[in-house]
Amino acid sequence: MKPFTVTGALRSTLAALCFLACATSLRAADDFLVFEGKTGPGVGKHIVFLAGDEEYRSEEAMPMMAKILAVRHGFKCTVLFSVDADGTINPDNGKSLSNAAALDSADAIVMLLRFRNWRDEDMKHFVDAYLAGKPIIALRTSTHAFNISGGAYKAYSSFGKKVLGEQWVSHWGNHKSEATRGIIEDAAKNDPLLKDVVDVFGDTDVYEAYPPADAKILLRGQVLKGMKPDSPVADYKKKRSSDKVEQGINDPMMAVAWSREYKNESGNTNKILCSTMGSATDLQNEGLRRLVVNGVFWGLGMEVPAKADVTVVDEFKATMYGFKSYKKGLKAADYAIGAKPATEATK
Repeated sequence: MKPFTVTGALRSTLAALCFLACATSLRAADDFLVFEGKTGPGVGKHIVFLAGDEEYRSEEAMPMMAKILAVRHGFKCTVLFSVDADGTINPDNGKSLSNAAALDSADAIVMLLRFRNWRDEDMKHFVDAYLAGKPIIALRTSTHAFNISGGAYKAYSSFGKKVLGEQWVSHWGNHKSEATRGIIEDAAKNDPLLKDVVDVFGDTDVYEAYPPADAKILLRGQVLKGMKPDSPVADYKKKRSSDKVEQGINDPMMAVAWSREYKNESGNTNKILCSTMGSATDLQNEGLRRLVVNGVFWGLGMEVPAKADVTVVDEFKATMYGFKSYKKGLKAADYAIGAKPATEATK
């Protein structure tokens, strides 16, 4: 019998498992996740991720990004979801936010929300964090995060336009048929937010967006004729929503990522990183993941790594975006480290 030897592949696997055991601990309640980073520059900082949209699979994307920031960089990361009464994740439940009190200790917020209508008692935790000047990294439909029908926080339906710098305008590229190539803005090429952010691509389309004058555009979205990174560039004309003036679809290209420092009603300043990219499928792209991670460091006033490690912690195969495309019957623990969520999506 041959003596047992540890192969290189097995050795790497064992080392990775040991790293995970030493670097993080996990607590999963019925309706939220907490990843406790143990080593790295983020130790002592708490990032709260808000997953709540019907279309772009935030319930998959936010746990994946939280694991990266906890395991690779040491942050404590809490992920909150839209859930039903039994804790089952339900992106269509726009009134729900699990464990909103976690926002009280947030040092930064990462959000992918769409038209949420939270209860006043839950919304208060978000508003208090915002008014305290916490940095916010906002993705995709977060430009239209809230659609509040009444109560004390109805005015926050305009949060995207007022604070992030844009609201819902239109699909500028054709939805589900024209992908986005991220092009770095010349004036921003040395911005720390863009450290080693290269080859940005997403299979979501470019949104029509006009950030305010005080925003710094980081990336523009080149509309492609197809859904692959090497698809040719689109070259037709389209009318802008604002004034119905016709322009080339890529002349100029719409902004898809920008930063902003916004002085809020309490006199505190929120550092904002907003991107109209950011679906779960988009975040399969390394460059876009690195922009988000860089945004956390930048928002917290920490030195942005020269090349932030954004290697996914578990295998990540994002569900294609679409209404009703979410995986049915899952709970927070199904997105824990090492968990393998069901692969059958609802029809």
